[in-house]
Amino acid sequence: MAESDSDAAEPVVLVEHDETDPSVAVVTLNRPAKYNALTVDLKEALLTALAGVGGDADVRAVVLTGAGRAFCVGQDLAEHATALEQDAATSFDTVRDHYNPLVLAITGMAKPVVAAINGPCAGAGLGLALAADLRIAAAGLTFTTAFTGIGLTADTGLSATLSHAVGVSRATELLLLNEQFTAEDALNWGLVREVVPAGEVSEAALVLARRLASGPTRAYAEVKGALRFGAVNEMPAVLDHEADAQARLATSPDHQRAVAAFLSKSTPAFEGW
Repeated sequence: MAESDSDAAEPVVLVEHDETDPSVAVVTLNRPAKYNALTVDLKEALLTALAGVGGDADVRAVVLTGAGRAFCVGQDLAEHATALEQDAATSFDTVRDHYNPLVLAITGMAKPVVAAINGPCAGAGLGLALAADLRIAAAGLTFTTAFTGIGLTADTGLSATLSHAVGVSRATELLLLNEQFTAEDALNWGLVREVVPAGEVSEAALVLARRLASGPTRAYAEVKGALRFGAVNEMPAVLDHEADAQARLATSPDHQRAVAAFLSKSTPAFEGW
């Protein structure tokens, strides 16, 4: 695996399992000295990590976070400057080669992903956070779209996810003006679920992920797919998609046990996949 700047033995992405609930995987961007800025090595390691937890049948929920004081400040601009010097025409190949697959790996994962936003979050880092299903942020941290500040438009899915999260009008404002906003702003706009003191972000995200891990994971996967489908399709197609999903879930043991539990006034125990 690729290595971090600060320690030749330290991987740039860490994958660990929650001690309380091993079915919760924690994926950590690990370039703390560089605020987890995204290099090719880190992006490739993150793709590998996401594929690993996504394909692990023992993992029922995932937490995505950053090491140190930041979540992720986006593209490593020093690496990008080198790519521009070498060949400006190919300097953005990383968008198709890395950023797009990363977003699809998160949004398409058949299990819930919680972003634990522990510090500054900008550019593609914001895109990764918004690709997650739920977000918890540290009090006082700042978000920045960043792209127009260096003469670019959005990538990492932000053109869609930001407007879906806060509305087209505010997303336009945030992308055009490139103004910082706070965790408290994000909470008021519905972009994050909860704001907690910085030292409590990790545990709050784990508590949420444990709750999700104990739930009906097949239903969660269908919910994720339905939301993606519903965002870009007309109502008749959405209704057909929902009907097909419900038919698939009707045969799941989780649904059948939950109905029986409801009728017997007991609490259902979901086994998931």
